[in-house]
Amino acid sequence: MSSAGKTLLVISQVYAPDPAAVGQQVTDAAEEMVRRGWRVVVYTSARGYDDPRNRYPRRERRNGVEVRRLPLSSFGKRSIAIRLVAQCLFMIQAVGRGLWTGDLGLVLVSTSPPFAGLGGSIVSFLRRVPLVWWVMDLNPDQMIVAGKIGPRSVFARVFDWINRVTLRQARDVVVLDRFMRDRVLAKLPVTEKIHVIPPWPHDDHLASLPSRPNAFRTAHGLEDDFIVMYSGNHALQHPLDTVLDAAHQMEDEPSLRFVFVGGGAGKAAVEARIAAGASNVVSLPYQPLERIGESLSAADIHIVTMGDDMVGIVHPCKIYGALAVGRPIVFLGPRLSHAGEILGDRSFASCVNHGDPQAVVDAIRRFRTINEVLRDRLGEEAVTLASEGYSRRLLMSLFCAVLSP
Repeated sequence: MSSAGKTLLVISQVYAPDPAAVGQQVTDAAEEMVRRGWRVVVYTSARGYDDPRNRYPRRERRNGVEVRRLPLSSFGKRSIAIRLVAQCLFMIQAVGRGLWTGDLGLVLVSTSPPFAGLGGSIVSFLRRVPLVWWVMDLNPDQMIVAGKIGPRSVFARVFDWINRVTLRQARDVVVLDRFMRDRVLAKLPVTEKIHVIPPWPHDDHLASLPSRPNAFRTAHGLEDDFIVMYSGNHALQHPLDTVLDAAHQMEDEPSLRFVFVGGGAGKAAVEARIAAGASNVVSLPYQPLERIGESLSAADIHIVTMGDDMVGIVHPCKIYGALAVGRPIVFLGPRLSHAGEILGDRSFASCVNHGDPQAVVDAIRRFRTINEVLRDRLGEEAVTLASEGYSRRLLMSLFCAVLSP
């Protein structure tokens, strides 16, 4: 399709400067499509996804993208009911405005909110333009695994009906890994529409910087510490209990800090350990994108986790930033998963099971005691893997080629 005189409509509850990972990915794609000659209009929330106290301009042009932020679209994450009300209000507004967006040529929706595909399908069908569905995570699968709804409940059936409607209406469907592809195809066999494209790291902000000296360390009084870092969304789908148990076992080891950066429902477990007296656990908020390189590079070891039953439902995006800054990685989760396949038996990584804090302790001690030359060599191997297979330039190019074939 020619982009001349055409508008790409993007519907996403989160968008920059909101720090949520979905919003950052959508922002990158929208701005790249502007560079490729498209007019891009985004409908998103006027308040922060994780913290609704954060307010953003109702209308602005960000790097050529026309951003329209809608009211009553985020009330925080206090309960599923509150989130559902906000998501419904957002979609009603976004669909209503999308139906009147001028010179529309293409609709892009992600899974924020989870049923955005239905809204995109309505606009696509009534305006007779193509739809691209970007599957970042999968529902009702998440809610079923979390025990929030039953697999045969009315809610689950309605949600899967929405998924099938979206799959039929979409011209293209982008998923993040082969495990997610299999789950999507189990809902409706649309093999010819599926593209597997992992999310890209922000490697333009992720130059491999030295761990010391480091502005992030200085700002938070961590200059001389050995830092084990978990950075990103503290979602319940990425359990942290085993890491926190390992931190407890290592509480007497000098100058060792477990630093948790980000937000989300799982943050409460971290804060509870600190309140209970954990002296080697530090909790910090999301860092601005322009300083994410300093933040991630401050770590000596990165932690990535994924629930054992979340394979193909969510995707561990944190792995790419850890690779890009060239740090050893301890992965807690199933080996038969996207992250497990990437890390495998690589020398810069250790794959351990949830519920085995001693294995986490052993992995941390192993990486801590290796000499500086070997640590640098391991870092170079990680950076090479990131740059050759998971670079922003490569993956964004593949994704935008799907949008504008």
